[in-house]
Amino acid sequence: MKISELLKPSLIKMSLQADNKDELFPEMVQLFVNEGLIKDRSTAVRILEEREAKMSTGIANGLGLPHGKLPEAKQTLLAMGISKEGIEYDSLDGELVYIVITIFAELENPGQHIQVLAEMSRLFSIPGFKERIQAAATPAEVLDIIRSEE
Repeated sequence: MKISELLKPSLIKMSLQADNKDELFPEMVQLFVNEGLIKDRSTAVRILEEREAKMSTGIANGLGLPHGKLPEAKQTLLAMGISKEGIEYDSLDGELVYIVITIFAELENPGQHIQVLAEMSRLFSIPGFKERIQAAATPAEVLDIIRSEE
């Protein structure tokens, strides 16, 4: 599973505006809406909120992985956002989140999104990877960094 095949420059936001999850989820969903990948914005946001209510997807080390199964998803959908200031996320380690990867899975094929979550965890465990992503200036540079580690 190559993250770079699911993620394209238009689905990478280099400067998230959100200060908290309530603002973040609509901002991330809007990336998919802009690409025509999601039509029902409110359902997509609700799915992220419902999943988040079960347990925080702020896993640690400045990384948030909001995800859920979306009825209208025809494939695994992936978007990334980077925050310079950090986002109040109720993370498991209590720290701010600086990189957000939002994943929507197909209802009938949830296994692929588990692979994406596993690959993201692997990538972000590579020493210096997170810092290189945060330092990137453009979406193309983010993709180059990801490709270099796949």
